[in-house]
Amino acid sequence: MGSMPLHSRHAMNDLRIKPFDFAAAVARAGLQPNGMPRTDAANGAPAGGFRAAMDTALKEVSQTQFQAQHLQRELTLGNPAVSLEDTVMAMQKAQIGFQATLQVRNRLAQAYSDIMNMQV
Repeated sequence: MGSMPLHSRHAMNDLRIKPFDFAAAVARAGLQPNGMPRTDAANGAPAGGFRAAMDTALKEVSQTQFQAQHLQRELTLGNPAVSLEDTVMAMQKAQIGFQATLQVRNRLAQAYSDIMNMQV
């Protein structure tokens, strides 16, 4: 054990398995003791959790795409109140939002696939 200090060697050998706290694990996962999702705002998380956050994000992406389409149509019709720069910026925001949503969807599908392929 050469150059390792004595207190470090002792700390490495002092590995004890702690009892599993099921209630704490369930709470960290955002579930009630019966396995159902929590509906309160525990730990600062909004009620609804991931599903509500995804729903909100999808609505925002949809709204951004609608706004970009509207600006593009107005620019095409020659509306002097709509500038090319604003239209291009809105289109880029919509594209980035869509790509981010697509990446989240792909990662969720991959995570689901990985979990389903795990050997128990």
